[in-house]
Amino acid sequence: MSRTDTLPVPAPASPPAQVPLPAPREEPARPGVRTASPRTTARHGSRPPVEEPDAADFALPAGGLGNTQRLRALDTMDEYLTRKSRSLLGYQATQETGGCAFDLGRFMQHNINNLGDPFQSGGYKPNTKIVERAVLDYYAALWHAARPYDADDPESYWGYVLSMGSTEGNMYALWNARDYLSGKALIQQPTAPSVAPRYVQAPPEPSNPNAYRPVAFYSEDTHYSFAKAVHVLGVETFHTVGTENYPGECPLADPTGRPGAWPAEVPSRGGPSGRSWDGTGEIDVDALAVLVEFFAAKGHPIFISLNLGSTFKGAHDDVRQVCERLLPIFEEHGLIQAEVARGGARSAGGPPVDLRRRFWIHVDGALGAGYAPFLRMAAEDPARFGWTPDTDIPEFDFGITLPTREHGDLDMVSSIAMSGHKWPGAPWPCGIYMTKVKYQISPPSQPEYIGAPDTTFAGSRNGFSPLVLWDHLSRHSYQDQVDRIRHAQELAAYLERRLRLLEREKGVELWPARTPGTITVRFRKPSPELVAKWSLSSQDVLPVPGDESTRRGYVHVFLMSSVDRSKLDALLEDLGNDPVILGLPELDGV
Repeated sequence: MSRTDTLPVPAPASPPAQVPLPAPREEPARPGVRTASPRTTARHGSRPPVEEPDAADFALPAGGLGNTQRLRALDTMDEYLTRKSRSLLGYQATQETGGCAFDLGRFMQHNINNLGDPFQSGGYKPNTKIVERAVLDYYAALWHAARPYDADDPESYWGYVLSMGSTEGNMYALWNARDYLSGKALIQQPTAPSVAPRYVQAPPEPSNPNAYRPVAFYSEDTHYSFAKAVHVLGVETFHTVGTENYPGECPLADPTGRPGAWPAEVPSRGGPSGRSWDGTGEIDVDALAVLVEFFAAKGHPIFISLNLGSTFKGAHDDVRQVCERLLPIFEEHGLIQAEVARGGARSAGGPPVDLRRRFWIHVDGALGAGYAPFLRMAAEDPARFGWTPDTDIPEFDFGITLPTREHGDLDMVSSIAMSGHKWPGAPWPCGIYMTKVKYQISPPSQPEYIGAPDTTFAGSRNGFSPLVLWDHLSRHSYQDQVDRIRHAQELAAYLERRLRLLEREKGVELWPARTPGTITVRFRKPSPELVAKWSLSSQDVLPVPGDESTRRGYVHVFLMSSVDRSKLDALLEDLGNDPVILGLPELDGV
C-alpha cells in the first residue's frame, strides 16, 4: 500500500457532565393527544406484526406537547430504536455508532454547513471543511490517488463528503461522466464575476453522430440507485439505445429465446445452473466486453459502473480484469484520447479543443471500498497484520494503470463512491465521492454569494458527517481496521457453516450461500415474523423463467462490525423453530 502508517489516536475526552432535566410538569391530556403506548402485537391483516410505535403518540397539536408527554414519546422512540438496532442483521448498516456520542455531542449546538466546494472555506464560516479534507486525504491514500488535491494538478484527486449515501455518489459520478463524455466544458476558475459559465454542448461531429452520446453499462446485481440516476439525469443505457436504434441486433445470446433482444442490464456471472440467479454476483466480464465492443464500434463514448460489495450478494467485481479486457477495445475504437470541441467556439487566446478520454469507469464501493483496502493490506503483509485472508480482493481503485500502445501508462478508474454509514459506521447516511481534477466539469452556475464554487451535488452539506468519520478513523489504526474486517469474515464463515448444520439437523433446505470474500450470507426466506424481527432484506428469484413453481425467496445477513456470535446464535435458534422453515402450517395470530 502507498500508506500504511497508523493514525494518531487522541486520548478520549471525558463525557460531559449530565445536566439533570427539571422535573416534568404534569399536565392534563389535551384533546387528540394520547400518552405513549408502543404497539408490538397489532397486525396488518394477520401478519407480520406491527412493531413500530403508535403514530398517534407523536401527533403534533397546535398547542404543542407538555414536557411529560414529549419526553414519554421520545422514550418510546428510543426504546424502539434500541430494540431494533440490536436485532438488525439484513442491511449494510453498522450499529456500533455510540462511541462518538459523548465526544461529538457538543457540536449539536452549532448549525454546521459545509456549503460548496470542500477545498475552499467559503462565506459560511461555521463549517468543518478542514476535517472533511483530512477524511478525504485518508481515503485518497487508501485508494491510491496519485497525490493530494491541487487545483493546478490534473492528476490530483478531488472529492467531497456526501450528505446522502452512495446513491448521491453514484448520481454525481453519472452526472460528471455524462457531461465529461458529451463534451461539456471542464472546470475553470472565472476571471471575473461577470464571466458566464461555459456549460455548452460540444457541436456534433459530422463523421461520428454518436461522438457525444455516451452509453451506460451496469450489471443486474447493481444497486437500484443507478436505475434512478439514469432516469433522473437522462443518461441512455445500452438497453435503451440498443432497443431504439439497433433492434434485434444484440450480440448476446438471450436466455428467453428472443433473438437479438437487449437485456435490461449486463448479465452477472452464471452459477451451477448456467444462469445468474445462483451465481456469485460478479459482472459477466465476457458479456460486458461483447456489449461494449458493439457500442464502441458505433462511435459511442462508454460509461461503466462496477460493484465492490453488491447490494444482495456482496460481490466484488474484478475491476482490474474488466480494465484489461476493455482497454484493447478502447484503443481499437479511438476511445483512449480524442479531440473535443470546447463549447463550439474558440476561446480567446486558447486552444479550440480539449484532449480527453472517451470512456469512464466508476466503482460503486458503497460497502466494499471501506474495508477492501484493509483486506489487501493483510494479504500483502500478513506478518505485520497477523492474518492472511482466504480470498483475494481484486484491485479496484485509482492505482490501476495499464500500458497502452500510444499513450503510455493509463490510469483506468475515473471515480469511486463509498457509504460512510455502512462499513466505517455513522448514525446517519453519508459517504464519499472521489474523482480527479482532470475530470471535473464546470458547474452549471457560479453563485458568488456562497463564497466557494458550487461543485458538489447537494449545495448545503451536512457538516457533522466529516466529524463522525474523522472520529472513527482517529480511533482505529490500520491494524484495528484489519481486525474488524477479519472478525466480519470469520462470522460470515461461521454463519454459513451453522446454516448447513441446521439443514442436516432439521432435515430442511435452507439454500445457504456466500460469495467468496464477502461479509454477507444468503439463505431461504423465513416467516414474515422473523423477517421483521431481524430486519432481513429479501429477494425472490425465478430459476426457470416463466415457471412460478420454481420461485425461491431469499434473505441475507450482513456481518457488519456491530454483529457478534451471540446475535447469530439467536437468529439460528429462531430459524430452527420457524414454521416456514420447518414446513409446518402457520397458526394465525400466534
